[in-house]
Amino acid sequence: MRSLSDTLERLARLKSLGRDQTGAPSHLEELSGFGSNPGTLAARIYVPSLLPEHPALVVVLHGCTQTASGYDHGTGWSKLAERHGFVVLFPEQVRANNGNLCFNWFLPGDTRRGQGEAHSIRQMIETVVSRYGIDAARIYVSGLSAGGAMANVMLATYPEVFAGGAIIAGLPYGVAATVPEAFDRMRGQGLPGAAALQSRLRAASTHQGPWPTISVWQGTEDNTVAAANAQAIIDQWRAVHEVGSRPDVDEMVDGQSKTVWKDARGRQVIEYYSIAGMGHGTPIDPALGDENAAPYLLDVGISSTLHSARSWGLLGEGEEPRQAKSDGPTRASTSSRQAKEPEGIQQIIENALRMAGLMR
Repeated sequence: MRSLSDTLERLARLKSLGRDQTGAPSHLEELSGFGSNPGTLAARIYVPSLLPEHPALVVVLHGCTQTASGYDHGTGWSKLAERHGFVVLFPEQVRANNGNLCFNWFLPGDTRRGQGEAHSIRQMIETVVSRYGIDAARIYVSGLSAGGAMANVMLATYPEVFAGGAIIAGLPYGVAATVPEAFDRMRGQGLPGAAALQSRLRAASTHQGPWPTISVWQGTEDNTVAAANAQAIIDQWRAVHEVGSRPDVDEMVDGQSKTVWKDARGRQVIEYYSIAGMGHGTPIDPALGDENAAPYLLDVGISSTLHSARSWGLLGEGEEPRQAKSDGPTRASTSSRQAKEPEGIQQIIENALRMAGLMR
């Protein structure tokens, strides 16, 4: 049974976390001490209350004007992680780097291996892997818009780190180096051809494979990042996966178009979700119970969070959870899988915290 002092410490931590920009309580905690941080980014993390041995890690990158906790509230990543026992890392942009809180996906000093924001995110991952015993073969990255473009930066510059990635309304790697170029590419103007895109991907690292799988999500009515970028991302990754321009599978999933490219072994290596009528944002499905609509978090009846997690094998059963390490951050929520504690002062206090919305 937790001590009274431990519960009070949990309350203090919860208060210090504050609320996200939607007004909802944040489930995330600060990650500090992750290295030299050349990109001067912030970081937050969610560790489930019961953690399996060698869990998976998902790195989630918010879009412009968003915060880590706000994006988590909309996409439901931490709630999914709590139920299925994986860790979620949320790098977070700060206004000193970008006034609109966009990751600087186009600046060469932030998008090269070993430099700037990309290297900061790599340092965060190294820290989390070491601290929580992450399975190095199950690290994934997902992001929206500028965060989607930065997810592609990470996949391109550190392909040996990731098993897969989901790029939502993002852009190809290495297509812009200035603000005007960035805006042109977002409009679909001046995008390089497939050969040039593939060359820039290969030049981003010395990696020879295997390469991470790629999932691309794009709204057909996106007036911020043109759909031409989705095709350019696919073209950029086709060569390293040795697939042609024509997909192997065309199907409908939750009423939306999904196309799939398979490698010579029959493994799905690239997939593309084209969301009919959707503007700029992350596709979510609040009917599932974990996700919440907000600006750039769009209720279109399909969950990119759920489909990404499922394709990465994060929703499988059979892993026996263990109590999370005591040297990690205090958990901001508890799992229904935990054993019930004896009734007493401890339980009374925690029940009061739950009624106040300060604890799950």
